[in-house]
Amino acid sequence: MLGTTAIEVEAARVEVRPANVRRVPQAGEAYDVVEIETDRGTTICRYYEAEGAHAGVVMVGGTGGGFDTPARGLYPRLAEDLPNHRISALRVRYRHPADLVESVVDTVLGMRYLESRGVPAIGLVGHSLGGAVVIQAAAGDPLVRVVVALSTGAAGTGPVASLAGRAAVLLIHGDADTVISPRSSEEVYRRAREPKRLVIYEGAGHTLDEAAESLAVEVKAWLLKHLPGTLV
Repeated sequence: MLGTTAIEVEAARVEVRPANVRRVPQAGEAYDVVEIETDRGTTICRYYEAEGAHAGVVMVGGTGGGFDTPARGLYPRLAEDLPNHRISALRVRYRHPADLVESVVDTVLGMRYLESRGVPAIGLVGHSLGGAVVIQAAAGDPLVRVVVALSTGAAGTGPVASLAGRAAVLLIHGDADTVISPRSSEEVYRRAREPKRLVIYEGAGHTLDEAAESLAVEVKAWLLKHLPGTLV
């Protein structure tokens, strides 16, 4: 059972009271489904467990809903690969994918689940709205060591400066993004503190499909470099 969780998002304080957590194995899949029931509804996750995990990574999408993933299946690819490096992975499905506050709640609940499994350090990866979501979620949890924001907007990313010296920030955008300008990632990068990195892919749009292969390498390398206990 997860305890009551207090979450601050954009000056709003939200208390979430988990009522029940269920883990359901999925035949033929690399993940188990985790259902976290709370007084705000049920957050559903896909959990890829690593034996003896020294870290965990939570991945969230944008406003598309479901188990949204950018870059031609980046999230399932990463989630299946990371356990080979003793990193558990958790993909979170938002209850209300257009709502920043509720999406942060879902993400933090996923983080709390990983912590309940004994994971001592966490990385966060978010796409589009998910960029602001993971920055907000990281600001309230000292266990977060890595934040990756893909095609992020600038709105809601104010806490990025507070991650200084604690979490390594990677920002990736495509210069052909017609949904959110790459200038948004550039602005977030300016406000972030070291360690940080900004990558702009030429010819890539909002979903970053055009840069899928090199992006997967970039994100994995950043996670392995900055999550503690990982050898690269």
